[in-house]
Amino acid sequence: MLSNLTTSLKYIIAIIASFLILLGFYVMLNITYPYYSFKTDIDFLLTKQSILHVKIWRLSFYLHISSSLLVLLFGWLQFVKIIIEKTPKFHRLLGKIYVLSVLLLCAPSGLIMGIYANGGLWSKLSFVIISVLWWTFTLLAYLKIRKGNVNHHIHWMIRSYALTLTALTLRLYVLVLPHYFILPAKEMYTLVAWLSWIPNLIIAEIMIGLKLFTWKHSLP
Repeated sequence: MLSNLTTSLKYIIAIIASFLILLGFYVMLNITYPYYSFKTDIDFLLTKQSILHVKIWRLSFYLHISSSLLVLLFGWLQFVKIIIEKTPKFHRLLGKIYVLSVLLLCAPSGLIMGIYANGGLWSKLSFVIISVLWWTFTLLAYLKIRKGNVNHHIHWMIRSYALTLTALTLRLYVLVLPHYFILPAKEMYTLVAWLSWIPNLIIAEIMIGLKLFTWKHSLP
């Protein structure tokens, strides 16, 4: 009975999480699309007019928004059980794309953007830490599966994807927090910068502790 309830709970959580992630992906796609006009007077770029001439920042920006969309979707697919069980080769392909994208594109470009982030030193520090942890967690997930340690691989992938979801949580806090907290713009952005990823990792650790994602056998 308890086992059935646990299975049902996991299923419900998976359905709700999948819906929210796919909705978030759709929202991010709509937010990102206008930037491919390469105009410099669009939304976020209006706050970066003073550094648009910095080629490495500009390149990092476009690399980051493009690759982050990719890993947001492919990372979610890594946890879809039917893909893992029925199409293991596809699962491994998606995993390789996710790992290479984070290690070579997303995290390095995020690190460069973090160095130039709005909000001052503490905001910059937050985004730099995200990038370093994201790169590290993803590498550890890859190394664990190479050694055949499936459950530890899953744990590090959960942590990695929790930081991937920062793209969604950051924008959620930007929309919600100003309605509940009255802070100067700099302090508000710094608060959002830290809140965008710390709660994600706390939730990830809770999920790992509750063993919501475990695997009893070697992956196919």
